[in-house]
Amino acid sequence: MYSLTYKVTTSACDSEGRLKLFSALQMMQDCSEMWIDSEPGVQQYFAEQNMAQLLASRQVEVIRVPIFKEQLTVSTSVYGMKPMYGFRNTFIYDAEGKPCYRTWSMGAFVDKTTGKLKRVDDATISSMTLEPQLDMTYGDRRIILPREGGEVLEPIRVMRADIDYNRHVNNANYIRMAMELLPEDFEVRGLRVEYRIPAKLGDTLTPTVYHVAADTIVVALAIGSEASAIVEFKE
Repeated sequence: MYSLTYKVTTSACDSEGRLKLFSALQMMQDCSEMWIDSEPGVQQYFAEQNMAQLLASRQVEVIRVPIFKEQLTVSTSVYGMKPMYGFRNTFIYDAEGKPCYRTWSMGAFVDKTTGKLKRVDDATISSMTLEPQLDMTYGDRRIILPREGGEVLEPIRVMRADIDYNRHVNNANYIRMAMELLPEDFEVRGLRVEYRIPAKLGDTLTPTVYHVAADTIVVALAIGSEASAIVEFKE
């Protein structure tokens, strides 16, 4: 397990002084990325093999939204490891140790040069410290789009500020873009996101919004005819 501590600061808050979901996702992502420092054997293997782990899917349960100046702890732990995929929990806890956000995610192991999936050897997998899988809802990582009924909206141009050190759109930025398309009174209590094709600087993402149920909206962000990311929001 690896943990980071945070305080909810001004830049992380919305207009009501509550932690933005986008900011919470950035905290989770940073903690997950830093986790590899706790596994020097895995870190060395990935460096030698020129490999990286890219997020393929994430599910989030929002238990309570923290407010300005709250002290938070973000903890991440790996509970499953396969040759080309890893599975982890990342929770955000308040000062009393109660969860505010519960998440699980799947990461894919890729070659940094080719961007293709690459296997991790058995010895490295065996050296991993696996933690118990934490209690939360575990939905399907795949999101099936409705065949019809979507509303196509204005394209979104990928900007320099959207790109991270992997040279494609940062995972949290897809959700930030999609959230801008939700009704103002839509209170996100949970989400699933599936990442399919990385968007890069200069790409154009075309959003299609599906109202699939009274409490559920799905946003697909596509490059041409192919979905780059699909986000399911629940109230």
